[in-house]
Amino acid sequence: MDKPLLIASDVDGTLLSPAETLTDRTIAVVRRAVDGGVPFVLVSGRPPRWMAPIAQPLGLDGYAVCANGAVLYEVGTDTVIAVHGLLEPELLHDAASALDKVLPGCRLAAERINAGAGAADHEMRNFVIEPDYHNPWGDGEGRTSPRAEVLGKPAIKLLISRRGMRSDEMALAAREVLGHAVDVTYSSNSGLIELAAHGVTKATGLAEVAERLGVAGERIIAFGDMPNDLDMLSWAGHGVAMANAHPAVLEIADEVTGPNAEDGVAQVLERWF
Repeated sequence: MDKPLLIASDVDGTLLSPAETLTDRTIAVVRRAVDGGVPFVLVSGRPPRWMAPIAQPLGLDGYAVCANGAVLYEVGTDTVIAVHGLLEPELLHDAASALDKVLPGCRLAAERINAGAGAADHEMRNFVIEPDYHNPWGDGEGRTSPRAEVLGKPAIKLLISRRGMRSDEMALAAREVLGHAVDVTYSSNSGLIELAAHGVTKATGLAEVAERLGVAGERIIAFGDMPNDLDMLSWAGHGVAMANAHPAVLEIADEVTGPNAEDGVAQVLERWF
């Protein structure tokens, strides 16, 4: 493609190395692109409060798409600009009841946020978890609460953990019982899936950023590695899969770059920057 006018990248498994760090090579090429006037947008399943440690070394202070498209966040001002697709308590309870039948023993967590707030809202308690909820990125975050409290307020996503199962197995079972009431995705195959409002994806979040910045979709390059990146890579003018990507991502990508262990994002961006 021609030199992109906007760069979008997933974070975990894509921009970060397997050690979950930013390499000097990746930092350098992203900074060159930004200094050259090309916006670089982080597009992640992460909540806003997890974005600053990634954005700061890269020199990013603009938009980030968080929670798989549910949240538009401005890094420099620490402001949640927009929230899309809240899951209401009735829907959360219905989904939890259905999931208990096909994923017995599963544990739930809810991510919450308000437009106009900062990344961390201590009064809201952004992340509430059931006892024994397991996070593949490390336990220790979240307020442990009874299930009724986890499901009792609107959420931007519901997370379901099930020890001893793969995420792809869980997603298949969940889709069979939930239908199109919600969208089911995952960004790790370590026994964790996520439910979001139907139609809210990384692609819709990136499209909102592109509209705000006045950039046509065909002039955007996007990088990803997991099923929650599929819509974004298909929507962007040039979708790039990491060599370590899920097979479904490799199948739809316009290009496959090196793995995140070999600076695959930088390998592509160095053509122009």
